Amino acid sequence: MTTPWQRLKQAAALQEPDQVPLALIVDSPWLPGYAGINTLDFFLDPDLWYKIHRELLDRWPNVAWIPGFWVEYGMASEPSAFGARIHWHDDRPPSVEPVVEDPRHWADAPLPNVLEDGLMPLVLRLTGRAEARLNAEGLGINMVAARGPMVTAGWIMGLTSLMTGLVEQPAVIQRCLENITTTLIAWLHAQLDMLTNPEGILLLDDIVGMVSVEHYDEFVAPHLQRIFAEFDGLVRIYHNDTPCPHLYPSLAEAGFDIFNFTHEVDIAQTKAAMGHRVALMGNVPPLHIAVRQPPEVVAEFAQASLDRGGPGGGMILSVGGGVSPDTPAASIDAMLAVAEAWQPPQPGQPVGDWDELLERYKISNTGRRTRDRQRRDRRG
Repeated sequence: MTTPWQRLKQAAALQEPDQVPLALIVDSPWLPGYAGINTLDFFLDPDLWYKIHRELLDRWPNVAWIPGFWVEYGMASEPSAFGARIHWHDDRPPSVEPVVEDPRHWADAPLPNVLEDGLMPLVLRLTGRAEARLNAEGLGINMVAARGPMVTAGWIMGLTSLMTGLVEQPAVIQRCLENITTTLIAWLHAQLDMLTNPEGILLLDDIVGMVSVEHYDEFVAPHLQRIFAEFDGLVRIYHNDTPCPHLYPSLAEAGFDIFNFTHEVDIAQTKAAMGHRVALMGNVPPLHIAVRQPPEVVAEFAQASLDRGGPGGGMILSVGGGVSPDTPAASIDAMLAVAEAWQPPQPGQPVGDWDELLERYKISNTGRRTRDRQRRDRRG
């Protein structure tokens, strides 16, 4: 029997598995509410945390959970090692407050020790304990995760300092990003060392989507390429659900295998822009549809996503980002049913129009705006 993880690996290799895999990024914004518990209890009770994750495997055995048994404290793990201030809440993940906004501080600061600093040692310890419990059942954790260099920089120095620094202090920002990237590589290795049979990494960095192509090439591409090259041979998933279709051709060269991106861009448009060089993971709108609409509407978007992005392989059904707070189980059931039944559309068979679907439900459509701008540029 082919497992969800095996199907995901086949899709990551741009193949067509026996059925399209459904993969979902789940973490503390969704899981405590789904389980009906206080967010602090989710973080503080390892047995309860394990039970919630373990029951996902029983409730949805045909879903690939990304990264799966993820020990995370919202966005806080990476910035905590750099000394960022963390604020804890009962009903949502912790928030992060920068401590030093001057980029020059971070360009010259000593690098964190990923085995001793911030929340990282707790993450490693809990990951090892979860892996041991899963191994006793003949299971294991497949992947580990880290926030990317741009988003981590934004948390420790403030987003304004980061973005203005790209223009006003480019050499300083470059040193900051180099140091952060070095730390993140060490952090991913430390987590992988806790696993019996590690097979993948997940890197999350939405701030990348806020820069121009020129700034991406100068400040971002070298660091993403360095990270993904370090883990060549593993399944490498990159999450960035900031609407940034202008970067998709460049991102296709970063070295990851799977791209989890925004629902605001048609999956067919994304596939064309990236040249079928990476597998695509999407594209049901996580909030407007998966949270707010009934299962039949979720299924309509899932069907359109597969019809538009599935032919030719390299397709993983998901939401356009992570699973949002308050997503009901019925929405996951609806997506899974579509994935299990989907067949490539036959010639002449109608395919859902993504622009029309987004317009019908009043969802922002970055992809259409990008195409309109490109047409205007060509006419000009």
